[in-house]
Amino acid sequence: MPACRLKWLCVLAPLVIAGCGASTPDATPGAESSSDAASTKKPRVALIMKSLANEFFSTMAAGAESHQKEHSGEYELIVNGIKDERDLSRQVALVEEMVAAGVDAIVIAPADSRALVPALRRAQDAGVVVVNIDNRLDAEVLQQEDVSIPFVGPDNQAGAKKVGDYLATKLLKGDSVAVLEGIRTSFNGTQRRLGFEAAMKNASISIVDSQSAEWEMSIANTIAAAMLSEHPEIKAILAANDSMALGAVAAVKAADRAGKVQIVGFDNISAVQQAIRDGAILATADQHGDQLAVFGIEAALKLLADPSAVAVADDVETPVDLITAESLGE
Repeated sequence: MPACRLKWLCVLAPLVIAGCGASTPDATPGAESSSDAASTKKPRVALIMKSLANEFFSTMAAGAESHQKEHSGEYELIVNGIKDERDLSRQVALVEEMVAAGVDAIVIAPADSRALVPALRRAQDAGVVVVNIDNRLDAEVLQQEDVSIPFVGPDNQAGAKKVGDYLATKLLKGDSVAVLEGIRTSFNGTQRRLGFEAAMKNASISIVDSQSAEWEMSIANTIAAAMLSEHPEIKAILAANDSMALGAVAAVKAADRAGKVQIVGFDNISAVQQAIRDGAILATADQHGDQLAVFGIEAALKLLADPSAVAVADDVETPVDLITAESLGE
């Protein structure tokens, strides 16, 4: 993709950096020898993600690795992630391991908006540039820790409202729906819930149940099944990510209500694209997961090139788009 093809990407280019290197997926701190690190001046960037079992984050990793290969003369990349989005202690440990490994920058999609802040403050204190992607860190905790970390990512509330607004066009005033929330201590989960709620309120549609399924497909399947049993009047389920939407699809099918209960999600993973084509899911939101880590990496490299800008680094809003059968060309 050309560097300035889109306005929202142009703000991150150009970069003034040096060196060369290779991408190292799922790397550990010992993945590169100290002699290799000492022989080059190119920045070493660690990408720390949430659940690697989630297709959204595997797509994010692939996009980052592809970008590094195209810019192998500019920086090295270490890719890490946790197996379960609820494993906060492991993600904190990854931050500490990357600092100990001597990386120059950490680009992180935090599993929790509050719990990761102290570890990231310590990373900054150690001289590491930190950029927050995907899930915004909690502003109150950042203030308490006296730390400023730029956020590079989409407006999750606006994206969820786009999805909710589209769903509302398929429902009637007074209809009942349910919401499958993400982890409630995650900023993006909260924002997506608020976006869904705003869309339903504007359309005079009632949310009769709203529960956290912690971003997980299996948990969403269980909760959605209970929702459908307790509230047979439900006409739609709004899921805060696509994994949960797929769990809802299975629950709706098991309840013999396929075609009677609409489902929407958020993330635009490939499995949901197919489900939209098949009519099992109505819509989702695309926050361009294949480029989201790239936006963060480019922001980190820009800050590494100009250390004086770190203290006043601005947030960068990235795009989020509505995905429907029509937009997929069906």
